[in-house]
Amino acid sequence: MVAEMSERIQKYLAREGFGSRRTIEKWIQEGRVCHDDGEYKLGDQVGFGDVVIVDGQRIRVSEIQPTTRVIAYHKKLGEVCSRNDPAGRLLTFDSLPPIEHGRWISVGRLDINTTGLLLFTNNGNLANTLMHPSNQIEREYLCRVFGNVSERDLTALRSGIRSGSEILYFDEINALNGNASQKWYRIILKQGRNREIRRAWEAVGNQVSRLKRVRYASIRLTDDLPKGKWKELEKEQTLQLVRLSESAV
Repeated sequence: MVAEMSERIQKYLAREGFGSRRTIEKWIQEGRVCHDDGEYKLGDQVGFGDVVIVDGQRIRVSEIQPTTRVIAYHKKLGEVCSRNDPAGRLLTFDSLPPIEHGRWISVGRLDINTTGLLLFTNNGNLANTLMHPSNQIEREYLCRVFGNVSERDLTALRSGIRSGSEILYFDEINALNGNASQKWYRIILKQGRNREIRRAWEAVGNQVSRLKRVRYASIRLTDDLPKGKWKELEKEQTLQLVRLSESAV
């Protein structure tokens, strides 16, 4: 069953974008990763031609390990960061180019009402490393907020404010332009919790009216990338992300 060129099952599935190695190791222990003759065990090897079954989905192992690619995508308002949606809403994955080997993996997500920069890659390990909160990868946003914002509010947002069972905070926040009723802010986060910026503002009594991500790590959203369009990163930009992920491990 094991081919000449082989690698550990958890490494292979992580590279293919099914999840982090830790997540996949848990799946293996739970018996969710199988082959035709039974279940995989931690440390088992897979090679070219093998069939891996994850929760009933059959994957045939390819000997091709594609070159790491990363694309930048300008997400539109109303798009869902998912491969499918029962409600039939617009999907970010529908706007991506076809890929010959592997599949596109989203580096994090943006909620349906947030626009801006999304990164996609065919390298699951790279995606998981860039997303992992312990690696403190910066995300930069522009945010328009309704209502008066006091210095006390800004201090609370920098130091941490409770939202449900979580303490939310911004690593950086700087006021930009605006007026008494609404104002723009530049915000930097080093983690990616669900609707974190909106929930933090709500906790100090304000409402976000517009939210746009303009940077992820070293990659900025540029003016030449319209909403709903993508472009592949140049080789040096991709290498910067790979080096960053390697230094973060």
